[in-house]
Amino acid sequence: MQDGERQDEVIIERRGTAGVIRLNRPRALNSLTLPMIRTITGALHAFARDSEVASVVMMGEGERGFCAGGDIRALHESARAGDGLAASFWREEFRLNHLIASYPKPYVALMDGITMGGGVGLSSHGRHRIVTERTRLAMPETGIGYVPDVGATWLLPRGPGEAGTWLGLTGLDIGAADAIHARLADLQIASSLLGETIDALSDLPRASSSGDVDAVLQALSEPQGESRLKQNAATIDRAFRFDSVEEILAALAEEEGEFAAETCRVMLTRSPTSLKLALRLLRAGRRSASLAECLGRELGACLQMLDNPDFFEGIRAAVIDKDRNPQWSPASVEAVGASTVEQFLKPAEPPLSL
Repeated sequence: MQDGERQDEVIIERRGTAGVIRLNRPRALNSLTLPMIRTITGALHAFARDSEVASVVMMGEGERGFCAGGDIRALHESARAGDGLAASFWREEFRLNHLIASYPKPYVALMDGITMGGGVGLSSHGRHRIVTERTRLAMPETGIGYVPDVGATWLLPRGPGEAGTWLGLTGLDIGAADAIHARLADLQIASSLLGETIDALSDLPRASSSGDVDAVLQALSEPQGESRLKQNAATIDRAFRFDSVEEILAALAEEEGEFAAETCRVMLTRSPTSLKLALRLLRAGRRSASLAECLGRELGACLQMLDNPDFFEGIRAAVIDKDRNPQWSPASVEAVGASTVEQFLKPAEPPLSL
């Protein structure tokens, strides 16, 4: 691999002892395509073999976003055409998420700006997760008739209390302090210091450890602000401790204050089917023994989504017609029966190979 080698929408380069992967679709908020997934995977394998590389940095080009997730318009078109691209995308993306989680070298994700869906998969599974004052992180899938994936059903249940359940069901975005509180990020560094951060990593010796990388990052970090999720932790834990969406909504209605009211209002705009399935997957993820188990279960649900009308309707309303007025079917949580949820829990065929 040559320094500065450019591969379409991903830029791969080595700066000193740092291998750097730059997502290069800034106008699309660096949303992921299948070729990008394959390029990133190849680069990670190459950097793992390269004895000159001490650490790997994942970042996004432009000032607006690290990565807004998968290119949902492309997934929508693939699902409509039945060409298999969507299924291939999810399989290869989930393998990449698992690779990042088990990566043998220090992996640093610079989550500057919008970090959503697949962007969380590229960052929060890593060993060193950096947020900035511009970070807006979310798993917004229930708002497009989909469910949290990319291993989120492993990550979210391992946050404090029911913070992850709140994130997965509401799909609301959070800032740096909340991301750290939810255990989806580790440190905050000012966006103006990210260039200096990469320079410092590139100067590390070849044999540097994760501890050496952490020392560099700690030295450049700044205190995060107040976490809204932490401030409202008692409300979140009381309302989201239940295993049914109906009970969660009823509990929110009993809570006082604007936070609970806003949460309830938002959930009532989400796909009822997605809410019920997401909660089921999050609870299963809490009981799971490994990320691999969660990714396999998520893949099965994703493949079933290709026959789910809410998936097409949610993407239509969000990115095709952009009317922001999806018509969900069924239209209410109460109308989503247990058998409807069960149909999404079929194992993927063939199973996910990691």
